[in-house]
Amino acid sequence: MADAIHVKHDEQFVCDVMGKGGADVQKCYQCATCSAVCELSPDDAPFPRKQMILTQWGMKEKVLGDPAIWLCHNCGDCTTYCPRGAKPGEVFGALRNQAIQFFAFPRFVGKMVANPKLWPLLYAICGIILGIFALAAPKETGTEKLVFGNLFEPHMLEYFFFTVSGLVVIAFLGGFLKFMKATKASGADGNLFAGIVPAIIEIMSHSRFGKCKGESLRHWGHFLTLWGFVWLATVSTIEGFMMIFGSLTTPLAMTDPLKVLGNIGAVIILIGCIMLLIARYSNAEKKAASTYFDWFFLWTLTGIVATGILSEFLRLSQIKWVMFPVYYVHLILVMALFIFAPYSKFAHLLYRTVAMAVSRGKK
Repeated sequence: MADAIHVKHDEQFVCDVMGKGGADVQKCYQCATCSAVCELSPDDAPFPRKQMILTQWGMKEKVLGDPAIWLCHNCGDCTTYCPRGAKPGEVFGALRNQAIQFFAFPRFVGKMVANPKLWPLLYAICGIILGIFALAAPKETGTEKLVFGNLFEPHMLEYFFFTVSGLVVIAFLGGFLKFMKATKASGADGNLFAGIVPAIIEIMSHSRFGKCKGESLRHWGHFLTLWGFVWLATVSTIEGFMMIFGSLTTPLAMTDPLKVLGNIGAVIILIGCIMLLIARYSNAEKKAASTYFDWFFLWTLTGIVATGILSEFLRLSQIKWVMFPVYYVHLILVMALFIFAPYSKFAHLLYRTVAMAVSRGKK
């Protein structure tokens, strides 16, 4: 005889899911068409049928701790073929949104980032912090040409962003520990360490994403954005350490290998972001299903690359009245991306990796 299941209905959770893109979840009548058409749904643990009913029942902790919500790449087949218009793909997107908030550390920051009314405040916080830093920190003076060090001393800026990165790592660690505990409670029995390497390889190759039909533009947009970001982050980290240890000074010559590699990474990200924006705006259904949570990350990242490239051209042109404001905006966007990374769509990288690892690494 099967064990009885105690259903603790969380009505507010259901309302939150419906308000964040999963408005049609209650239309699901468990026909399992979604699980049948999904190319990524495994035979031994099919989704999204199970997660749809858990959401309808308001079983918040059970469904948010289920790794399956992260195995979906939102290709939309389940939504297209659903005979009731329940839109499982959009529901899964809303569940991932809720999961990031639920596992956020500290949680109140997750709620702030998820609130579309507070996005000006998020950027303003970063702007104020950087403004205070610009006023208080030492600056480069007496330079032959205008450099960004006249506003933000490069070494101090590197120390500042390495400190911010450290705080972000702590926040990610807090979310990771809470998520791991939740996956165990939901019944996931995979071994993280056995599955982590295959999961990382699969994510970096985007092999699962490639299985989604008709998603070539999104597939390559995500692929280029991910690899461009990893590329640029690696170059920037190397450059930062070299500056801190005194083996490098900026601005670098345009022919410097690090400068060339950094610019290549920026172009790769920009192409990827443009492809993702085209994919969303050219598809009326995708555009309508996209939430503030999606746009915040994508437009912030696009803004970083665009203002970064523009800042470089303005420095070379020595246009003082535009050069420093654009660079200031660039730094605000960079700070916003990093400091709010554990609470935005950026966090997909952590939770999806862990979910894929515990799903693959069976004991």
